[in-house]
Amino acid sequence: MHDLLLPLTKFDKTVLEKGGVVLVDKPLGWTSFDVVNKLRYAIRHVLGVKKYKVGHAGTLDPLATGLLVICLAKYTKKIEGFMGMDKAYEGTLKMWEETPSYDAELRPSIYHPRIYVSDERVFETARSFLGDQLQQPPMYSAVKKKGVPLYKLARKGIQIEVKKRLINIESFKISRIYWPFMDFEVTCSKGTYIRSLVSDFGKRLNNGSHLATLRRVRVGSFMVRDAWMLSDLISAVKNVR
Repeated sequence: MHDLLLPLTKFDKTVLEKGGVVLVDKPLGWTSFDVVNKLRYAIRHVLGVKKYKVGHAGTLDPLATGLLVICLAKYTKKIEGFMGMDKAYEGTLKMWEETPSYDAELRPSIYHPRIYVSDERVFETARSFLGDQLQQPPMYSAVKKKGVPLYKLARKGIQIEVKKRLINIESFKISRIYWPFMDFEVTCSKGTYIRSLVSDFGKRLNNGSHLATLRRVRVGSFMVRDAWMLSDLISAVKNVR
């Protein structure tokens, strides 16, 4: 897989025309589409072409950071295969508060009594999520119903029944507890919504919780430590001669 990666030092026009895979560390606040669009525009300008294929292998929410696997030119045909790879995340959840989006995008809508539970119960609850299971995607997500993203319906106050999806949680570890926050690490299959996992985690503790921060650190064997910062990548492309 790694022989498909474009060089981390510099590009030339031949490399961009041929295409390949580039890893990007998505900045906070950017959508995955924003990153793809920014890169596509820069490459089109350098190559002097009207069309150029760029796609990513797995969406990250705007409030998440970390690894985006981006395919260029003919390598966009490999996106489906990359999307099937397992993924690893690091993040922080906040107890006692639920939000409609399951993360910090929206203000809390439900506040729970400040009930503390033992560390052992926290760890046992995290372990109870391991394995195959059906997961309910959040209403504030890009999942489509009759061609319309659910988040558009949710923002209009429309609630519909969302079909559960089969996922697999390979590992779910609470690495630090400092109430009301907990740091965690997750390895999971494609299609897993970490926001839903965090929300369900709070419910199993007879409490509420939402996702405070999230960072994707791995997709298959691709690691975020090998990724470009977006600003550096765009500069490298613009300097192609």
